Formats: sequence, C-alpha cells, structure tokens
Amino acid sequence: MNNQKKLLLIASGVVLVTLGCMLWAPKPTGIMTVKTNLTTTEDVAQAPLNDNVTTISLTFSEKIEPKTITDSVKLYRIDKNGNAVEEPTIIKIDATDPRVIKINNKTMTPLAQGEEYQITVNRDLKSQAAASLASEFVEYFASNYQLNLAGNMDLNNERTQIHIISDIHLGIDDAYASTQANRQPLVNYLNQLKASPNVKELVIAGDLLDFWMLPMDYNMPDSESAFYDAVAANNITVVDAINRIIQGGEIKVTYIPGNHDLLATNADIARIFPGINQGRDSMQGLGSYVTGQNSEIFIEHSHRYDFYSAPDPISNRDITQNGTSIMPPAYFYARIGSTSIAEGFPKSTNTFPELKVNKDDANQLNIYNYAQVWKGLLSNIPITESYADPTIKTNIDGYTQTYAVNDLLPHQNDDGTLSMNLYDDIQNTWDERQTINGVKVNIPASDAVAESADTAFIDSQAQTQIFDTDPTKRIVIFGHTHHARITAMTNPAGQKTLYANSGTWIDHVTGEPTMTFVVISPPKADSAIEIVNLYQYAVNQTTTQWAKGQAITIN
Repeated sequence: MNNQKKLLLIASGVVLVTLGCMLWAPKPTGIMTVKTNLTTTEDVAQAPLNDNVTTISLTFSEKIEPKTITDSVKLYRIDKNGNAVEEPTIIKIDATDPRVIKINNKTMTPLAQGEEYQITVNRDLKSQAAASLASEFVEYFASNYQLNLAGNMDLNNERTQIHIISDIHLGIDDAYASTQANRQPLVNYLNQLKASPNVKELVIAGDLLDFWMLPMDYNMPDSESAFYDAVAANNITVVDAINRIIQGGEIKVTYIPGNHDLLATNADIARIFPGINQGRDSMQGLGSYVTGQNSEIFIEHSHRYDFYSAPDPISNRDITQNGTSIMPPAYFYARIGSTSIAEGFPKSTNTFPELKVNKDDANQLNIYNYAQVWKGLLSNIPITESYADPTIKTNIDGYTQTYAVNDLLPHQNDDGTLSMNLYDDIQNTWDERQTINGVKVNIPASDAVAESADTAFIDSQAQTQIFDTDPTKRIVIFGHTHHARITAMTNPAGQKTLYANSGTWIDHVTGEPTMTFVVISPPKADSAIEIVNLYQYAVNQTTTQWAKGQAITIN
C-alpha cells in the first residue's frame, strides 16, 4: 500500500471517530429563564416597593425538577448594615404549573412591611430536562407599608411616621375661600391623625392661612394680625383640630411659612397655635425644616425659587409707607384671580397691550418675557373691571394706594423701552433677592422669569438647590405647586434620593388630585430602607395611594 492510500485511510478513520463522538456525546444542557410576580431589581440600592407581598412566584421557562429545589432557592432580608439574613420559608412547586416555584413565609402570611428582601436562585436548580439558569439569579425588592391611621401592626405601635400637608389655604370669608368643601374632611383627617399610634410628626409646609385670595375691592383690616385672627375664627374647626394635636403632646407639629401666608409672623402663628414648632429663616415669609433620624429629610414650601412668589424686599420699597414691603407680584395676580372667580369668569373687554422689544437687549427681553407671562396668566382670569381703572385696594404690608391692573404690566415708553409702575426693574434685582432669600444656587433671571410658573421648574430645584449641594439630604418635600408627586433623583455621590410634593387641600385643582399628603416612614430598628408614600384622603374618611411609593437605602 502506497503512502497516499495510507493517508487516505487514516483521514477516513479520523472522520469516523469524530462522527462517532458527535453521535454518542451527551447533548449540551439547555438554559432556563425566570421571571417574578413582583417588581424587582438587581441593584440593592434601588429596591422597588411592592404592596401586600404574601406569595413570591418564580415562573421558569421549563418544568422544574422537584429534587433540585432544596438549597437552590432562598429568600433573605437585608438588615440595617446591608447584610443578607436568610428568612424561614416554605418553598414548593405550584400544584397546577410545574414551571412555577412559590415562596411563602412559615406562617403563610404577608411578608413584614418596611423591609428590603433578596431572592436568590442558584444554578443547582434544574429543569426536568436538566436545564439550569445561565447564571445565579439575584434580585431585590422592598415591601411597602399599608397606611392605616388606626394603627399598623408592623410598626409595633411605635410613633415613627412623619405626615406632611401643605397648601391648605384657609380663607377669611367663605364667599371666596379656596377651601370650603374640603374643610371638614381635613378636620376628620387631623382627628384620625391625633388618634393614630404610629404618627410622630405633622409638618404643615406653608400656605395655611391665606391672605392672597381676596377680591380686588376687599377692605383689609387695620393690621395683618387682625386679619389672621379673623381667618382662624372663620376656620375654627381646623384650628381646634390642629391645637388638639399640639396639646396632646404625642405628635410634634411644625409650621413652615408659604407665600400665601408670608406676612404671618412667628407671634401670629404662636398666638393661633400655642406650642407649635416653627421652621423659619431670618427672612420673613421663608423657612425650612430638617428632620429624620440622620437629618436626612428637608422640607420647605419652595416659593423662594419662584420669581413671582418669593418675598421681594427690594421692589416698591420707595412706594410703600414702611419701606420694608416684601409682597411679590403674584400677590396681585391672586387678587385679580379671586375677583374673576367671584364674577364667574366673565366676558371681558380688556386687551393686553402689544409690546415691541429689542431682543438684543437682555434686560429689555426679560421685561418683555415678564409681560408675556402676565398675558398668559390674565387670559385665564377675565374681569369686568378695566385694566386702566384703580380697582385693587391694598392697606397691607405698607401699601395704602388703590392700583390698576396696568400698574403691574410692562408698558412701552416714548423712547421704545419697557418699564412698569409696580415692580419696576424687578428683573435686575432678582440676583440680590435670591441672596437675601437664601437661595444656594443662583437661578438666572431669564430662566426664573420664563419658567417659574412651570411646576416642573419648581420641582427641579429640589435637585439643584438641595440634593446637589448637601449630600446629607436624601429626601426633599415641597409644597407650593399644588401638583402632588413622587420622583426619584440622584445626588452627586450616586445615591438614590427622593423628591415629593405634598399637593394641596383646596376644593378644586384642574387635572390634579386634592386632599393629598405625604407620609415618610423611617427605617425600622434593623431595616435598611426609608419609605416615602403619597396618599389622597376621601370624604368617607378613607385613604388611597395616589402615586407609587419609593424607598431609599439608608446605611
């Protein structure tokens, strides 16, 4: 046999051996996939909240081999130090679907609320066809608290929760007050709050006593203090309910100023609500409050970031008698709006002046944009009174004159420039006003003029002014916008932070809920998470969750 034939036979043998190995070799094991009935994440610091967790279902892509379950599926609780502590469980295959594994605690009851959990499935778990997961399955979730003002057993009758309400807008006269129908539900809520064994704090984050929502022809009392006393008298049921909580001594009550009550002094609030705590800045009409186990919670009304609503101690000081007026322009807008409501939003013959502007002049452009904001706002609140006639009575904060709407609006001068009678040059004093009002990060006047009326702009200041400047603050609560919401944010250290707006209790808000409140539940003794929820109260004295709750890891 020549060498060529030998080589051919050897090659053929190699092919046969290879084919034999391929035919007789074991088939590669398949790969299973799995999904849960809960909302979970791979990031321990981003555990999503789930309500009423009793059974955890893991659905696999193949039928599970029962003999491989032992030690393959585990449930852990994450303690305050971030350690995974195994939970005693009952783990079994679903009787009706062999692809499903169910996890319960030993008592077959809901998992403890206010905890973070870890689910693990290792590759020792096999399908009936010997398939396994591509890699170990490790997911995290958290169990939300269910609000029960009568008491939540998972809180062990401990007072830990913080309730935040804002924008109550109690008025001096029910003929034009913003909160009338919701006043008794508010009293009911406050009474339930007082009886709750779980509430540690109640924070009222501004706009409690309203002196803005008044018709233009309203005759103010001789003093602001007399006005606030009259508001309290007109809403005595609410005042009494708050005072009962204060006098009970078990719940700390804190008041923070808002723009609609920025003239209410420390003495005014202390007189109406004896013993109340007040979160105030040195600047009248502003304040904030820090609380939480590690001072991680920051609460304020947030009007200091609003060009139209922040205290203005600069404009009009040469006009007012005392020279120390702090009334911002939105006060006059509220007066006009109250008249429009009282008149039933009538047809109006008023027209907004057409203005020309040199857009290359940033200063003049800001005035022009200021005018456009006023134009948009006034279009929604028509009045029968002429813009040119003096119809807005004052007698407050040093003002004594009666003003026309046109006094507030930019007008065209003979030289083509724009200016105002009231709040003239306000666009140029904004930076100084921010410094006086304690704004940490300067907001450019152009942005403040154009965007302050936008809810999203105010919301964004939680990030800009607080989370980005103070790493110790992990939760921020605002009021002011009347738009209740919860939003997850991130600080410069990469930690998850939470922003919430507490909404309002006025009778009507277009497109938004009313009678809303925020509840913060600090970590339990051996828990790693702090939880923020947003609820809506109902006239039947029940509560519903308005927005999906959020949790942050504190360790």
